[in-house]
Amino acid sequence: MNESTKASAGVNNVIFDADLIRRYDNAGPRYTSYPTAPQFHEGYTEHDYRINVHDSNGDPIPRPLSLYFHLPFCAHICFYCACTKIITANRSRAYEYTDNLIREMHLHADLFDQDRYVSQIHWGGGTPTYLSPELMTRLVHEIQNSFMLEDDESGEYSIEIDPREAKPETIGFLRQLGFNRISVGVQDFDPLVQTAVNRLQSYEETAAIIHAARDHDYRSVSVDLIYGLPYQSVTSFTRTLDKILELAPDRIATFNYAHLPNLFKNQRRIDAKTLPTAEEKLALFRQIIEYLTSAGYVYIGLDHFALPDDDLAVAQRNGVLQRNFQGYTTHGDCDIVGMGMSAIGTMGDSYYQNVREIDVYYNHLAENRIPIFRGFQLQPEDLLRKEIIMALICNFRVDFEDLERKYGFRFSDFFRKELQQLESMQDDGLIEITDNSIVVTPLGRLLVRNVCMVFDIYLTRNYTPTFSRTI
Repeated sequence: MNESTKASAGVNNVIFDADLIRRYDNAGPRYTSYPTAPQFHEGYTEHDYRINVHDSNGDPIPRPLSLYFHLPFCAHICFYCACTKIITANRSRAYEYTDNLIREMHLHADLFDQDRYVSQIHWGGGTPTYLSPELMTRLVHEIQNSFMLEDDESGEYSIEIDPREAKPETIGFLRQLGFNRISVGVQDFDPLVQTAVNRLQSYEETAAIIHAARDHDYRSVSVDLIYGLPYQSVTSFTRTLDKILELAPDRIATFNYAHLPNLFKNQRRIDAKTLPTAEEKLALFRQIIEYLTSAGYVYIGLDHFALPDDDLAVAQRNGVLQRNFQGYTTHGDCDIVGMGMSAIGTMGDSYYQNVREIDVYYNHLAENRIPIFRGFQLQPEDLLRKEIIMALICNFRVDFEDLERKYGFRFSDFFRKELQQLESMQDDGLIEITDNSIVVTPLGRLLVRNVCMVFDIYLTRNYTPTFSRTI
């Protein structure tokens, strides 16, 4: 018997079909880039990055800049976390790190023409508010002195918030510094789940942060949840969803927990026997889809939902939503300057990543070197495949004619093999293929990563990266 549920959200209908999901639930990339990070290599160096900045400056209409700052410190370990982080109660360590982060920022800033506006800033972690108000103020002032920021509210300046590391007055302080969007980590409000993952966080302290953001006129509030954690059930997670809906965030991200204790030591603290089974996780995901779309949220894609008037939902309706290392965005046209240990950036038609170890990071900067250790220079076919994958994963369709004019080829000839592979997905109702387009149907939107993977030429090469499952 086919288990299918349709969740209606305006033009962004999504259909949950458990049988199809079971069949297509394979491991695959999340496509925050194409090619994906496993293809980055150490042959790409700081010299290549400098050339790419020079070329980007010379574009007839230079791209705006997006500045990403990785702030890795946390006071406490969350057992589920797969981020690059440093767990320490010694907050004085943040001073040396901030000194080096500013030194790196100056190295980057010296490369850019002065007419390169910054339209987006994001502080991620770790826990950005681990920094003292003094350090946060200093870092913001250095950003303002080093780059040209928008002089109105048109820029998108966001910061990740751990409610355990912030007070309502912190939110007011951050607004005065210029931040206008926050992303609030929640994961789950259930006490048993919180204890199992070592993240004790009350609804009251979380609500206080979100209410403060409303009081201080933040443009957007996003909340992060995780399903697949220890002791979660549909009943318990529904209680968390109810509390989230009371807070009415503009965006909700519901990430699928991937238990990879061989890669992440802290995950070994989680008892695998307490994790939901594959069928229980599927039931959790189904409940999330039904619950949030019934409450009026639009399914954006992958794990993301947004209110219909949110910028992401509007961009998707208009067919201009984009995606980069920071997830779905309306600022995908930016060159991303990633700063801090392990940070990833985009410059022109290339990607780069900083060194992951803090001592190595400091050593590079002591020698006035931008701490890049690997990257990737996209070739023409990479750019074509990237455009197709991003169109599918963001806007659920790709139109052939525009690509054929831009790249000078015939889609049906160049991608003959891929179109043949897609026939079975069309037979299953996931996509509709015409002479001029591929459209992902409401039935296929939950499985769009599988559709994208058909165009990923690197998945056929002999390498074995670890990807999360598509559902």
